[in-house]
Amino acid sequence: MTRVIPMARAAWRWLAVLVPMAVAVGTASAGFLWSLDAVTRLRFSHPWLLWLLPAAGFGVGWVYRKWGLHAERGNALLIEEIRRPGPGPGVPVRMAPLVWAGTLVTHLCGGSAGREGTALQMGGGIAAAFARFRKDDPVAVRLLLMAGVAAGFGAVFGTPLAGTVFALEVLVSGRFRLRALLPCGLAAMVAHGTCLGWGAGHAVYRVAALEFPLDPLLFGKVLMAAAAFGLAGAAFAGSTRLVAEGFRRLIPRTEMRPVAGGLLVIALFLGCGSADYLGLGVLGNRPDAVTLPAMFGAGDIPASAWLWKFVFTVVTVGAGFKGGEVTPLFFIGAALGNTLAPVMGAPVDLFAALGFAAIFAGATKAPLASTVLGMELFGAGHGLHLAAACFAARLVSGNVGIYPSHHSPAAGGRD
Repeated sequence: MTRVIPMARAAWRWLAVLVPMAVAVGTASAGFLWSLDAVTRLRFSHPWLLWLLPAAGFGVGWVYRKWGLHAERGNALLIEEIRRPGPGPGVPVRMAPLVWAGTLVTHLCGGSAGREGTALQMGGGIAAAFARFRKDDPVAVRLLLMAGVAAGFGAVFGTPLAGTVFALEVLVSGRFRLRALLPCGLAAMVAHGTCLGWGAGHAVYRVAALEFPLDPLLFGKVLMAAAAFGLAGAAFAGSTRLVAEGFRRLIPRTEMRPVAGGLLVIALFLGCGSADYLGLGVLGNRPDAVTLPAMFGAGDIPASAWLWKFVFTVVTVGAGFKGGEVTPLFFIGAALGNTLAPVMGAPVDLFAALGFAAIFAGATKAPLASTVLGMELFGAGHGLHLAAACFAARLVSGNVGIYPSHHSPAAGGRD
């Protein structure tokens, strides 16, 4: 009895911070999804907004330089603070509103970016505000930041289990994962439920069959396609890093890099003659638009769609526009799967789904989270094919990813 009461008090103290934090992240995620949909439709109605992309990039870069503190470091800062065994400079609360506004500006003017960076940083920024109640306990602060990341990922993508596994697989290693499992899982579930409770919806991607038979020939084709997905993920991560380094070397002022990047995006648009590779890539402004949901059908998707989106996104993200790269990665992987399927005599919708998840595994080095993500989105019946594709893509992709190395010295599991 003497041990039960302190444990109950500790659990209540945790829940009193964790649950309101997750509700706040879920509410912010719902607002973000609504506003992202609104600015995308506004850009469809006013295509001339693309010409403002360089000026918009300058404005966001200037705001970050003036008021961002170290929030400009984004996901790298979050990962560093979570892995740090002792107290550090901390995650600024202003990270959440800054990345929200910066992402909306990017999408309003047609930048080819995602929403994962926003989800993670929004969750981390909100968690940082609640972590002030536990600032005397560095371990509790790290756990809250991880839970905020899991909540943001789970709510924005509608995949709370993947959000939980993503936080555990990407952010830490060792025994700390076990300690973080319950708070991350609870936060992701509460945030996802809150987001749905507000009426925010998520895109639906359909694979017609509930499952495919374990045919050795099909399985071999899955592994061959997975190699392509893994190489594409590694190429994307490496290209984004090289482009970002090139911008930093050639343009010292941070707010001027998006200006150059915005001009390059406009040039790419003029070169390809299509607006389908601008923005998130989920919504289209016409029935035959090349969009992410369209990859799961037998429609006329250009074989070069994945490459165009690849280049648009590498330039946008490498130049410093806000939003992240994961949803464009989903587009690239699904488009590549859509292209490979007819050549290999495989189901188009299945290979689009495999590309969707496996390129994420190759770029993030998180094959387990990618498998869980695919099962939540496409159905558990495809779990074996998804797992094979994601783990094979991770194996082929090497060690270059879009996040700092998972084997950072600060990532110890002593706690």
